[in-house]
Amino acid sequence: MNKFAVALGSLRASHPGAVLAPMAGITDAAMRRAAQEFGASYTVSEMVDRRYVEASAARVASLGDGPHVVQVAGCLPGPIAEAARRAEAWGAEAVDINMGCPARKVTGGAAGSALMRDLDHAIGLIRAVRAAVAVPVSVKMRLGWDDASRNAPELARRAEAEGVALVTVHGRTRCQFYTGSADWRAIRAVVEAVAIPVVANGDCRDTAEARAMLAASGAAAVMIGRAAIGRPWLVGDIAHALRTGDERQAPSRARRLACARRHYGDLLDLHGTASGVRHARKHLAGYAADAGHPAGSAAHLALVTADDPAEVHELLDAIYAAPDESWRIAA
Repeated sequence: MNKFAVALGSLRASHPGAVLAPMAGITDAAMRRAAQEFGASYTVSEMVDRRYVEASAARVASLGDGPHVVQVAGCLPGPIAEAARRAEAWGAEAVDINMGCPARKVTGGAAGSALMRDLDHAIGLIRAVRAAVAVPVSVKMRLGWDDASRNAPELARRAEAEGVALVTVHGRTRCQFYTGSADWRAIRAVVEAVAIPVVANGDCRDTAEARAMLAASGAAAVMIGRAAIGRPWLVGDIAHALRTGDERQAPSRARRLACARRHYGDLLDLHGTASGVRHARKHLAGYAADAGHPAGSAAHLALVTADDPAEVHELLDAIYAAPDESWRIAA
């Protein structure tokens, strides 16, 4: 049976799939809608706790018709269960539990990948979330806390026994943070430990790497993170190639421009103009790089320092019209 033909609510992803990773400050509703419209198998919200699920529609709201998966974080059963209940009330079709974030401000509070240091406690949180919601639950983890404790296979086995529908594994330990290279082969031990689908994450930047990741890990799908910033179509392009065996033509510059403009407008609508202008800068830097203007270039600097939305739209029009310094708008 197709291991990735798993139903997460209304989500039914074909094997093999490509998923947009949850990224703090990045994968709000605007980014997720853009990726879904280009054919991502599914997307996951940036992690939220009990406070943010209630307070931030930009983080957990769903735009468009794509599958709606919300990631929750926490270190205590009551609060993380409440976050999951609130996410379900917002319309989440599945809830993902963060057991992989390496950030010190998260692990310092005994959440994220710190949970891999105490699997009994981690399983207690899974039980609390499973009891709190009717929608399917998944877990995102790392290989372990460090090289001496690569316990992802054990955590995955125990999570499966608690009714978790899917696990995602980033191919690094917490102590690696994002250094070195993701160990795709190490994910295979998790795949072999469980019958539920496993999604492989870490260092997937294109279709060739996605195929290599699947071959090395044996996973059912790949998850793409930082490579999709400024290129939300990348996830759908990879999903299409994995599903059909054929590379589809890259979006035209005109279509990529339209995506960037709409994404920017969605961010202003979600966050308000003042906050949205600031929040959008990391995305605008990615779009500038996609259009041929890397970090430090004049176009990049102009986009990430502009405060006037009308000016940003003019700059986007100009840089996508010309992939060199002829982009400049005449004074």
